[in-house]
Amino acid sequence: MKPWMKWTLAAVVVALLTAGALRTLAARKVKQQALEAQQTAQKTQVAIDLQASDLLKVRTQQVPLTVPVSGPIQAVNTSMVKARVGGELQGLSVREGDPVRAGQVLGRIEPTEFDARLRQARQQAQAAKAQVDIAQRTHANNQALVAQGFISGTALAASQANLAAAQATYDAAKAASEVAAKSLADTVLRAPISGQIAQRLAQPGERVGVDARIVEIVDLRQLEVEVALPAADALQVKPGQPASLHVDGSNTPIAARVARISPSATAGSRAVLVYLAIDSGVVLRQGLYMQGSLVVGQLNANVVPLSAVRTDQPQPYLQLVQDGQVRHAKVTTGARSEVNVQTLVAVSGVPAGAVVIAGSVGVLRPGTPVRLVKQP
Repeated sequence: MKPWMKWTLAAVVVALLTAGALRTLAARKVKQQALEAQQTAQKTQVAIDLQASDLLKVRTQQVPLTVPVSGPIQAVNTSMVKARVGGELQGLSVREGDPVRAGQVLGRIEPTEFDARLRQARQQAQAAKAQVDIAQRTHANNQALVAQGFISGTALAASQANLAAAQATYDAAKAASEVAAKSLADTVLRAPISGQIAQRLAQPGERVGVDARIVEIVDLRQLEVEVALPAADALQVKPGQPASLHVDGSNTPIAARVARISPSATAGSRAVLVYLAIDSGVVLRQGLYMQGSLVVGQLNANVVPLSAVRTDQPQPYLQLVQDGQVRHAKVTTGARSEVNVQTLVAVSGVPAGAVVIAGSVGVLRPGTPVRLVKQP
């Protein structure tokens, strides 16, 4: 190899090494500058302004242990008026919402046929009664003749049997007339309870069959909520325990209490039905859906509003304010309770009196400085 080629190759190698070294030094310098800029930004981070309403304290108090409940409202006393005999419906004038009283006539089934059957049965009973009278006279005469020796005892026994048969026929005819009278009475539809018409299921002039539903009556003076509870919650429920409920779409609390508990679980879900009696002074409607909580005991614990507990990490935590900075404290949540339309939760892992950032503020990074400002 010629000497000038050797010197050229060496120069190229030196130039490449020099360029690589310069690139490495430049990359290190850029990284160092970025790190210094980040540290400077952290040192000069702007404090977050918080108002007094954004902060709350962990407090120790006795809270009621509650079980969430929900279910439909239903009347304790309801009745479905059905046709006891078939025929044409007449005179049904009540409609949904109309008040009725017990024993009130609501309508009739066309009675002509049943009236004729009753007259027929009564006439048959009268004919049977006449046969009884004839048999009695015959038997009395035979008794006298037997005593005088004019007829045998066999004839007397035959007359006795005829009298018994006539009496049985008469009794059967009277029973038939009573059945016919009941069928005629069943053509009149009466309200079995006082209340309001909830449904009208037939129309005047319509021909209805036996057990056809005519109207439904609901007594709104006594209402209850049917609640299905899991077995674990149902074990804590006892008659007389108070509950606070509200209708969907309204936050107005309505007082209730446990009236009775089903002795058996429902098939499939294994839930236990609990019936909550609603205060009789509240005006509600059957079928409305209610939600709320049932008080099953008391608990003394450190509590915070449920909204303050953060769950965007594997373990729940609270955002605390310590030494003017945000700190994250992991907690373990326990029982929940509804107090004044606010859900409180028992927490462990933070001391009572610790300052907690409310849930409405949002997530803040640990170490973020905070500053309390007065509300205007």
